[in-house]
Amino acid sequence: MPGPALTNLKRVLTLPRAMLDAIVAHARRDHPDECCGVVAGRDGTATRMFEMENAERSPTGFTFDSAEWLKVYRDIDDADEELLVVYHSHTMTEAYPSRTDIRWSVNTPGTSWLLVSTREPADEIRSFRIEAGEVSEEEIRVT
Repeated sequence: MPGPALTNLKRVLTLPRAMLDAIVAHARRDHPDECCGVVAGRDGTATRMFEMENAERSPTGFTFDSAEWLKVYRDIDDADEELLVVYHSHTMTEAYPSRTDIRWSVNTPGTSWLLVSTREPADEIRSFRIEAGEVSEEEIRVT
């Protein structure tokens, strides 16, 4: 009889320091509204990020502008990259996926969801995988 399945392997999101700093700067700049954007890469390695406009302009939610999202998606596809990360900020709550984030995650299978909380007293940065409605935190490794 085979041994137990390895189901709790810790996933890791690796990002360059400059990219993580740029994401946090974007979150702070857009505060009190939520910021949003994506990170693209090749073979699991982050290559570039796209700061996007929050079409909702809201402190409690975000939506990618559809025309901007189409342009970014085509740019990623044309460069033979893949979508690695969806990022956004939470301005009044902890950096943990909301019910809306979990619902939206079905549109971005296999991606990490990086959240930055800009509520006081300090920025909180966490990353998650959301698969079939299940949320699991992953380590952020900064290079």
